[in-house]
Amino acid sequence: MVQANAQPVSVAIIGTGFGGLAQAVYLQKAGITSFTIYEKGDEVGGTWRENTYPGAACDVPSHLYSYEFEPHYPWAFRYGKQAEILGYLKHVAGKYGLRRHIRFGKQLTEAHFDEARGVWKLSFADGSKAEANVLVSSVGQLHQPQIPKIKGAETFAGTAFHSARWRHDLDFAGKRVAVIGTGPSSVQFVPAIQPTVGHMDVYQRSPGWTVPKVDRKFNKFERWLLDTVPALHTLDRKRIFWWFEFLGSALQRQSPFNGVATAIFRNAARLLMSLQVKDPAMRAKLTPDYAIGCKRVLLSNEWLPALTASNVDLVTDGIREITPDGIIANDGTLRAVDTIIYGTGFEATGFLAPMTFTGRSGQTLNQRWQDGAEAYMGMTVSGFPNLFILYGPNTNLGAGSIIYMLEAQAKYVTQAVQALQGSNLRWLDVKAGVISAYNLMLRRRSKEDSVYETGCQSWYITADGRNTVSWVGYMNEYAKQVARLKLDDFETAPVAVSSVAERVPEAA
Repeated sequence: MVQANAQPVSVAIIGTGFGGLAQAVYLQKAGITSFTIYEKGDEVGGTWRENTYPGAACDVPSHLYSYEFEPHYPWAFRYGKQAEILGYLKHVAGKYGLRRHIRFGKQLTEAHFDEARGVWKLSFADGSKAEANVLVSSVGQLHQPQIPKIKGAETFAGTAFHSARWRHDLDFAGKRVAVIGTGPSSVQFVPAIQPTVGHMDVYQRSPGWTVPKVDRKFNKFERWLLDTVPALHTLDRKRIFWWFEFLGSALQRQSPFNGVATAIFRNAARLLMSLQVKDPAMRAKLTPDYAIGCKRVLLSNEWLPALTASNVDLVTDGIREITPDGIIANDGTLRAVDTIIYGTGFEATGFLAPMTFTGRSGQTLNQRWQDGAEAYMGMTVSGFPNLFILYGPNTNLGAGSIIYMLEAQAKYVTQAVQALQGSNLRWLDVKAGVISAYNLMLRRRSKEDSVYETGCQSWYITADGRNTVSWVGYMNEYAKQVARLKLDDFETAPVAVSSVAERVPEAA
């Protein structure tokens, strides 16, 4: 029950991707309107605004890669394309009246917690300041491009860029292009530009398990039926959800369904390989030697044919250095190129970097996480009260929809805001023992029960081999864990005089 003298709790949300918009909607649904969303760009969208490379699309079917509160959207394809997903996010921002809460062009650089007042003090790149009682980071894991440090890279005389910073002004016709990396982004843009380039060298560190992507456009009758009978849309969403939960068994070695799910993945990958790659030597280069799911499974019908095209060379010798004219492999071969594209993913284990968050003791979150990121339920860190992280440590999925996870987190954070306001609390700070016990459980399950730490190199793990990125169980298991905020998990402090930011936080 809300106390008679309770004051509104102000909330600052960082980012307008799926997480930030979900958080805003769930706050509104709870009757909480004292929030502001700070966005570094000039439009909503997060990773779907930033990644505009050719072929950019989702590898989760659209009927599940959407919000629970806004499921019945007229998707054109079974798997959403970048522009369509961005359009969906714009639709949500408009329909739920979120734009009046958004401040564009506001890139957070620092946040400092004032323990006495229970307020986060925010600093932005443009020099402006703001305050809020609760700070929600929804910048996600896939926002800081990762470019490997390769000897001589700065000397390259041609054009070089990361796939997340695509150069749409370039004409690839006849060009000699080098692609470094064979992860999910490369799997999409390589087939899109391969027919145009003169020649392409694809540098592969290790192959990925590639399975068919059953994608197509909805025909007019299907679109009419889904729009006319929304229950069919809902049923399809549930079907996809439980199919992913079953497939997720392949990532959990102790699951009774592990063998069956793993066999489905392996047989699908082998069938695709047998149909699309005829050369035995090429098959050997493209066949992984690690457990399915240790690295992200690749969904594509075009990737393998692109690699076997006459104008493509798959290079597996590694890179010694980059010269002004091209790339020298470890075997000493120099391959001249005009353009280098880094399809090397993101600094996923860096999480909130380069932003600086300073907690109660004066310690920064970067210092706290120097040996690897960890958080209770992936959202809260002891010593950093009223700070909540969406898509934080160990909440990524190897199989499933991150939107489902983000909504579960947004509901949890909303409960925390309600608790602060309803009990007139200055702050909530997860207890050190609670976060320690939770992360011991994660470490054990990741090492003993999951495939993530079985020996492959992936963006899921840190340099010392710890999985700090991916969740170790099923989606519904996580949702049940965070369904109810437990105040006993937190240290609390009562409201002091003038401890609440009196109005919706705004950056001056």
